[in-house]
Amino acid sequence: MYVCSCFGVTEKQVKQHADAGACTPRQIASACKAGTDCGSCVRRIQAILGRGNCPRRDLLDQGMPALAAESVAEPAVELEEAA
Repeated sequence: MYVCSCFGVTEKQVKQHADAGACTPRQIASACKAGTDCGSCVRRIQAILGRGNCPRRDLLDQGMPALAAESVAEPAVELEEAA
């Protein structure tokens, strides 16, 4: 079912972004633009997200990557200076 008809965002997509760490409608909007045009879907997004714990915040508190993209990112490697 569509949550955001302006950008064609489905409930399934909102839940996927939430599972990836989005905890607020603003974070959902950053991920898929839902809620950034007419705004009529923001309350529906809030209902989907619920008022539970924020897994993203919990991960950050534990020092772990908060977004799915961060968990697959390559660590930075420092280059040694040539002698």
